[in-house]
Amino acid sequence: MRRYRVATDLEPVAEDARAAKRQRLTRTVSGPCALSGGLDPELRPRTTPAAPDRMPRFGVTSVCGRRREMEDAVSIRPDFLPGAAAGKHHFFGVFDGHGCSHVATMCQDRMHEVVADEHKNAGSAGEEAAWKGVMERSFARLDEQAASWATSRSGDEPACRCEQQMPSRCDHVGSTAVVAVVSSTHIVVANAGDSRAVLSRGGVPVPLSVDHKPDRPDELARIEAAGGRVIYWDGARVLGVLAMSRAIGDGYLKPYVSSEPEVTVTERSDDDECLILASDGLWDVVTNEMACEVVRACFRSNGPPSAAAAGPAPSSADADAENGTVKGVSKAESDKACSDAAMLLAKLALARRSADNVSVVVVDLRRAL
Repeated sequence: MRRYRVATDLEPVAEDARAAKRQRLTRTVSGPCALSGGLDPELRPRTTPAAPDRMPRFGVTSVCGRRREMEDAVSIRPDFLPGAAAGKHHFFGVFDGHGCSHVATMCQDRMHEVVADEHKNAGSAGEEAAWKGVMERSFARLDEQAASWATSRSGDEPACRCEQQMPSRCDHVGSTAVVAVVSSTHIVVANAGDSRAVLSRGGVPVPLSVDHKPDRPDELARIEAAGGRVIYWDGARVLGVLAMSRAIGDGYLKPYVSSEPEVTVTERSDDDECLILASDGLWDVVTNEMACEVVRACFRSNGPPSAAAAGPAPSSADADAENGTVKGVSKAESDKACSDAAMLLAKLALARRSADNVSVVVVDLRRAL
């Protein structure tokens, strides 16, 4: 625990931090989605746009933990569908790389752009069917880009760790992907791998994704139908190698490892409290119930707002917004609660001996979007 270094919201990060050269890096950010750029090492402070009360508040922590290399990546993109008829949509993603970090980093940089492009080209099908198609095509495109990464990238970029091996191991690299698109009415979650999205609704954890483990009955049947095998070697693994059955990349394990995501579309409720996205470094040692309770405890410790902060009567939504509150929650309280919750969850994972990188995103859903 003495290795923790907390980066404040506006603390500059070294340009070569993405390479991570075995740094045990902790990045913690909180605030509205006015911070664009995907939470990568080039994260810079940006001005808050108009009507900041319509931006979700969030907290993020990404910790190398006990691993030698940092292979997780996090992407947060505000209002990434400009001009969408249904209002603002905000993108959150957690990507857990394996073999190397370049597929996770590619997803961090491009996934939201591909989703936006596919959404623009989507037909007029019902919302759930449309989003399912958008996410499936987006993941497939990223999978294709991962397969051609070594030949398509610029020659002046520094050699990746997997390229330095003899022979090159670029097709042995992949990444899980759990992404959420949050609007004022729905939460769309697409997942491939064993990262996870959990919604806290009225104190009850609601899983919005199911881990793709090779010994999950339907996944086991799919792998065996394709001619593959699941071998138990320090847990269930595809061909005795990969401990997940779906991911972006991993060309050498096709078709047994699929990039097709499972997609859920959940209607928003007034009882929604928070959305938690995290890599398996958290979920391996922390249950859904425990994670939601940590976030709710942080929310409780930062409220209730004072009478002055709460502004005028709840019936006046405009007046509430002017006073920096929505549903009785001030921006400052929401920022601190989300930041504290993300950090506490990462600390809890390490305290419970998580052996993996830990990345956590906490989104406050108590605010209007």
